Amino acid sequence: MKAPPPVDACLAAVPYTWPWSHCVAQFKFGGQPGWARTLATVMRSTPWVEPALEQADCVLPMPLSRERLATRGFNQALLLAQYLAPGTTDATLLLRTRHTPPQSELQRADRLRNVQGAFAVEPLRASGLRGQRVVLVDDVMTSGASLHAAALTLRQAGVAHITAVLLARTE
Repeated sequence: MKAPPPVDACLAAVPYTWPWSHCVAQFKFGGQPGWARTLATVMRSTPWVEPALEQADCVLPMPLSRERLATRGFNQALLLAQYLAPGTTDATLLLRTRHTPPQSELQRADRLRNVQGAFAVEPLRASGLRGQRVVLVDDVMTSGASLHAAALTLRQAGVAHITAVLLARTE
């Protein structure tokens, strides 16, 4: 029997199709962080997102590697999380431990291998996660490999409940 998924709920605002795919590309790759407030509003209006945010002990954006952050200039998941939950967003708890090739360039099996061991919990704060409810925020989920790897890391730290909140998700 396969192990259950590490995410308890996955809430996506929109399908990753036109026009949303274009909006995400402008936001993420077009150097337009100003999209964050509007896109977070779309995410917040998704059914069940508001209760998930209210019940969360902390909201964690998917972290970027230093190299990706330097190239892009901002972490799109962090901007979304800050607009979704300014008081509970924590950008220093879930860490990206290494740079990986972009997931968009890989097949599913390669995506899963690509992100194995790519995330960690801040060691001095890991014990504080035990029994907590966490919302994990990202802009897009395609294969789910990155989200899955990050959620497994959080589960290993003792997180009791994980809700993924996404802007867009592929079919």
